[in-house]
Amino acid sequence: LARNSSLSTKTTLPSEDITPSDNRRGNTVNMPSHKTFRTKQKLAKAQKQNRPIPQWIRLRTGNTIRYNAKRRHWRKTRIGI
Repeated sequence: LARNSSLSTKTTLPSEDITPSDNRRGNTVNMPSHKTFRTKQKLAKAQKQNRPIPQWIRLRTGNTIRYNAKRRHWRKTRIGI
């Protein structure tokens, strides 16, 4: 009898808690249009780091370093600020 009463209670799944404003992963961070200076500095540094390596580096290292392993796509990988 106790088993039947526990089955009748509805459990909420994590997918039901996601609001329509969330993205597919459910971890959206809304970036405000008025950013703090510290946030803007971090975004600028991440933007400067996100570039391919210069060609002279490939020549200097004998083509052992071929690409920037820390490249980041703006939609796939988040910065985390």
